[in-house]
Amino acid sequence: MISAMLSEAWTAMGANRLRTILTMLGMVIGVGAVILMLAVGQGAQQQVQASIASMGSNLFIILSGSTTSGGARMGGGASPTLTIADAQAIEELPSVNAAAPASPGTAQLVYGPNNWSTQITGTTPGFLTVRDWQLSAGFPFSDSDVRSATQVALLGRTVVQNLFGDEDPVGKTIRIKNSPYVVLGVLGAKGQSLDGRDQDDTVLIPVTTAQRKLFGTRIGGTVRFIMAQADSDDAMTRVETSINELLHQRHRIREGADNDFTVRNLTAMANTAAETAQVMSMMLGAIASISLLVGGIGIMNIMLVSVTERTREIGIRMAIGARGKDILLQFLLEAIIISVVGCLVGVILGVGGAIAVSKLADMEVLVTVTSIITAFCVAAAVGIFFGWYPARKASLLKPIDALRFQ
Repeated sequence: MISAMLSEAWTAMGANRLRTILTMLGMVIGVGAVILMLAVGQGAQQQVQASIASMGSNLFIILSGSTTSGGARMGGGASPTLTIADAQAIEELPSVNAAAPASPGTAQLVYGPNNWSTQITGTTPGFLTVRDWQLSAGFPFSDSDVRSATQVALLGRTVVQNLFGDEDPVGKTIRIKNSPYVVLGVLGAKGQSLDGRDQDDTVLIPVTTAQRKLFGTRIGGTVRFIMAQADSDDAMTRVETSINELLHQRHRIREGADNDFTVRNLTAMANTAAETAQVMSMMLGAIASISLLVGGIGIMNIMLVSVTERTREIGIRMAIGARGKDILLQFLLEAIIISVVGCLVGVILGVGGAIAVSKLADMEVLVTVTSIITAFCVAAAVGIFFGWYPARKASLLKPIDALRFQ
């Protein structure tokens, strides 16, 4: 019974191939657009999440205050108000897992015939803990190296590739501003940050070495900023309050006076970026879903035309014993075939389009089984829903009226 109806439905659609293909095209474009847009949105979301994970978890950055010179107000970090001792005091606060001062600068690195300009950050061993940064080779510098201002360095992957190529850098000596530095280890790959900066294009050295031998400092012991890590998400608010209270006390800031520092919750900022990417992904999917609705309406229109054209055929079928539900099933099967075949072609088009976008536009895309199944099922349901009305209209025709139709 069903196989005979399927054969009849296929024959009926074959009699009007161009019309059937054009009707199917709406579902093809709809499914393809949904899969492609979801792939682009989810790819962007995954990229943001990877950047957040590489940055570290439960992070705060404490910036030095601003200063005023000649009536001009400088930005945050212009006035050296934070010290290494501040970082040590913050690390001793309850619920603080680690804290590390940072004195960044830029310098030229030389190894053999190769040279590379990169950011160099003077810090302490706690920086690796704060940033959840592992070493892929070698070992980190110690607190003893910080106290002695030892000329040692940890290199990021980008620096290693440009200076050493395939050579193992551990134990080798590089020159920074014509001074020798021994490479103790290689930092694990981090990739790009949320602002697109290459996190692997960096060098870490002891903070005292940066201050005394490399960059210098206007006031001994001061740093540009401090990074701190809370031991849990729940402790973030409490830790932020504690840091503010501690620095108020250490810097002797009077009640009502402006702070000479700024505490920023990096995790909250990163989560906002992740939520924005998620909303964008949902909006892209919703916009593409409109084409599914258009495709469904196209199926309904064509099926209504088909019912009108085949009214006498319906009358003959009913006259020789076909029931209303048989007519309903016949036309519904035609709508199902158009929807399902269109969805299958749309899936192929959507996945192929996502791969093409990834290759040609160098964008991160993510095609998931969930998005394919969701797009397929929704599109098929839309097609069947819009095909049901014409099929029901055909099943309600009276045999006499159908046979008299001209």
